[in-house]
Amino acid sequence: MIYNSNLWLSDLDLSIASLPSLSRLNGKTVLVTGAGGLICSAVVDVLIRYNETQNGSIKILAAGRSEARMRTRFGEFFDRPYFEFVPYDASDSSLSITSAADYIIHGVGNATPARITGEPVETMTANFAGLLALLNYAGEVKSTRVLYISSSEVYGQKEGMEPFKESDYGYVDLLNPRSSYPVSKRAAETLCISYSLEYGVDTVIARPGHIYGPNANSYDNRVWAEWTKAAARGENIVMKSTGTQLRSYCYSLDCATAVISILLDGEKCRAYNISNPDAIISIRQMAEYICEAGGVDLVMDLPTDSEQKSYSAMSNASLDSTSLEGLGWKGLFDAPTGFGHTVDILREV
Repeated sequence: MIYNSNLWLSDLDLSIASLPSLSRLNGKTVLVTGAGGLICSAVVDVLIRYNETQNGSIKILAAGRSEARMRTRFGEFFDRPYFEFVPYDASDSSLSITSAADYIIHGVGNATPARITGEPVETMTANFAGLLALLNYAGEVKSTRVLYISSSEVYGQKEGMEPFKESDYGYVDLLNPRSSYPVSKRAAETLCISYSLEYGVDTVIARPGHIYGPNANSYDNRVWAEWTKAAARGENIVMKSTGTQLRSYCYSLDCATAVISILLDGEKCRAYNISNPDAIISIRQMAEYICEAGGVDLVMDLPTDSEQKSYSAMSNASLDSTSLEGLGWKGLFDAPTGFGHTVDILREV
């Protein structure tokens, strides 16, 4: 269990210390969908740790499909008075949420390449129809704000290697099933803004880059997850590309504090990139950092046709973080530190 790692707990404490605005959630109820996933489990961990160490009073509605998996993930905290499990499936438009949430962080959805290519229809319906049902709920219970976690993939492809600003949009191939993810994320963002205009529900959007961390599910098969797990086991890393693609990487706890900062201080109907400017690196550089952390070697290999189909078409997915940093947020974990902590924590747990 990740709470057995002193390093993870220390990282949580550092993150909370950097987020004084968190106290504004005392006495509030926060609904987090996808609470067992990479980004949102880190958000829930921040809220739990705040309650436990700072005498906080944040009510957490942790929404997910499997109570058993959520109980395993959150351990003893699952039974705390401030923690409530909410059965939730984004592909089901009928919600059974009985408690009213002051704030909603909507982070559920297919995110792994294998699921996106294998379930493109479910990817699209969960991203759009699932959000619509949640916005309807927010309107009914008069939530203060809904934060939608989108993706850097909404930007598509563009020329040059300059980081994407929030107003930059490139090409997405509409007839490629792999585009089910960025296309439905784009549509969901427009739905948020349209719902705010037509029905008055306050919405704000977060666009994370490539998020990583030791709190990923064991079945997460994204490349960074496979590599960090291999390095923690002392196995060499196999890279099946040239690794020249540029990405904005962000440690999961930096992402969690960014999400909370946007939730509390972001401007209504705006989108904010989540990117650590100290972690905009190529895939090859990421591999080298992980190898260094694990004391293993980097091995080159050619990808299969099926593996290539699941790759993002974006050669440049770096993000400009100026708007986010304008809210007072600052990343704490640069790339060598974040990937090093990820490997070390995986070894601890």
